[in-house]
Amino acid sequence: MKKFIPVALVAVALAVGAGVYLNTGTSAAPASTFVLLDGSKKSTEDLKGKVTLVNFWATSCVTCVAEMPKVIATYDKYKGQGYDTLAVAMSYDPPAYVVNFAETRKLPFKVAIDNTGAVAEAWGDVKLTPTTYVVNKRGEIVKRYVGEPDFAELHKLIEKLLAEA
Repeated sequence: MKKFIPVALVAVALAVGAGVYLNTGTSAAPASTFVLLDGSKKSTEDLKGKVTLVNFWATSCVTCVAEMPKVIATYDKYKGQGYDTLAVAMSYDPPAYVVNFAETRKLPFKVAIDNTGAVAEAWGDVKLTPTTYVVNKRGEIVKRYVGEPDFAELHKLIEKLLAEA
């Protein structure tokens, strides 16, 4: 019996962790202030009314750099339908690198720098990049991807969310 209790506790902890990790339900997006490259600020409240992709990334992340053209294409495809993208650079990413990347790649959406790491912490203590959240029009997180999303699946989800009232 004594061996069973620790195993059961580990199983419960893993199940809870998996529930957080594989977030498929909805939860309110955490209250955050995003500092954009131009120095202006956006808050989580500002996301309401649109379906928004919040992408935590870094210029040093090979997968992030590789997926960025698909993130741009997704933005371009849906931006006229009430869709937005917010790319949040991690705190360890040098601001000059982020600005250079955004300018040379002509990123068409808003880019924020999480200088203190507070935004990544608020959004589930994001450590791995890319980590991408899909936020519905009500400001609720409906999906979290760690690693590059399956873009065909992501597009179906965006279309479903855009169709909602």
